Amino acid sequence: MTPAHVHPGPADAPAALAGPAAALLLAAAYLMTAARLRRRGDAWPPYRDVSFTAGCAALAWAAGGRSPGGPFTAHMAQHLVVGMAAPLLLVLARPLTLLLRGTPPGPVRRALRALLGSRPAGWLAVPPVAALLDVGGLWLLYRTGLFAATGQSGVASAVVHTHVLLAGTLFTLAVCQTEPVRRRWGLALRGGTLLVAGAAHATLAKSLYASPPPGTSFDPADLHTGARLMYYGGDLVEVALAVVVARQWFTRPVRAGRRRAPTPAAGRRRSRTR
Repeated sequence: MTPAHVHPGPADAPAALAGPAAALLLAAAYLMTAARLRRRGDAWPPYRDVSFTAGCAALAWAAGGRSPGGPFTAHMAQHLVVGMAAPLLLVLARPLTLLLRGTPPGPVRRALRALLGSRPAGWLAVPPVAALLDVGGLWLLYRTGLFAATGQSGVASAVVHTHVLLAGTLFTLAVCQTEPVRRRWGLALRGGTLLVAGAAHATLAKSLYASPPPGTSFDPADLHTGARLMYYGGDLVEVALAVVVARQWFTRPVRAGRRRAPTPAAGRRRSRTR
């Protein structure tokens, strides 16, 4: 068998501990910032704390835990957590909004706003572009010799997992659009992109069921179990994303009515001008 995924051994212990430690530190920073907002009287729903903490805990498990099953099944479990489930939990917690609200007024906040509103950031957040970077990267990983090459290098494996996390987070952010971005895209484009990306992900899983990534050799039972996990696990996360988009569609008239409704003070001002 050509190893395509290396579980950390004793020599890799420092690297294995770095990922969980970083995830837990990130969760702690989020919770402290949210607590600071509440102390000054700002509203920040507790469910976002739970969502972000769960996402970080999932990343910590994927970075340092051991998955059941064969090597390919274990890798697919990590893929689903790092590239799909954890990004959804993180994005629903709105960390960029929290960062902006928690940063004191000044040059740092202005720089953050300028970065989020920049043209490059806007292009990356276009749903089809984000989908291409996410699902297209997976096709490149699993249908070329790249997957076999990462099994021979811990650094290459870390780079690939980092890309999977960032691309999955970008795609989730582009579909959900819960954060301040340069341009808001319509529900039709986001929903259609989600459907196409889901179909491409499912097709990739079916191709892996038929044949392993080039340059690798897995036990057929392990290969089939991992491909099924990728197929059905991906469907579950994509359904969750669809629920988020559908909820935005159902609540859009309510939000629009709230924006149009005059405030009591505005109503008093109009009455005084009559």
